[in-house]
Amino acid sequence: MNFVKQLALPLAALMMTVSACAQTSEKDAIQAAAQQTEKMGTTGTVHLTKEEFLSKVFNYEKNSEWKYEGDLPAIVDFYATWCGPCKAIAPVLEELAAEYEGKIHIYKIDTDQEQELAAAFGIRSIPTLLFIPMDGQPQMSMGAMPKAQLKEAIEKVLLQKQ
Repeated sequence: MNFVKQLALPLAALMMTVSACAQTSEKDAIQAAAQQTEKMGTTGTVHLTKEEFLSKVFNYEKNSEWKYEGDLPAIVDFYATWCGPCKAIAPVLEELAAEYEGKIHIYKIDTDQEQELAAAFGIRSIPTLLFIPMDGQPQMSMGAMPKAQLKEAIEKVLLQKQ
């Protein structure tokens, strides 16, 4: 009986610890996912500020007509760290950045951090993807797209393969 009493207190403490650890709030889960997405962004996709966007993509302050500044076709992902669909496509964009390395750029714009840039492009819904071929006008797509559909857009719009 004494043995049971000795085990009861540590067992109760262990159960309370496990129970408390399991009760991670939704906010904590969202923050953890956002941090993971930010870490992933360092491998293939490139996070841009307004200044970087102006030099690498389009200087809308200097040019009234579209003039792509880049050396490869690109996708610009307008996203927010709190956006569920944005988090869903983030790993897909990372995979595509690795798969198409040297053929396209995949840029990311945090619309909460770069509100002026988002406003300049009329971003009202996220995620919004801007597909930028080397020649011609960019095309915009709103909402998360499956990987197969993204690959098709890369092949047809950016790399212009039929």
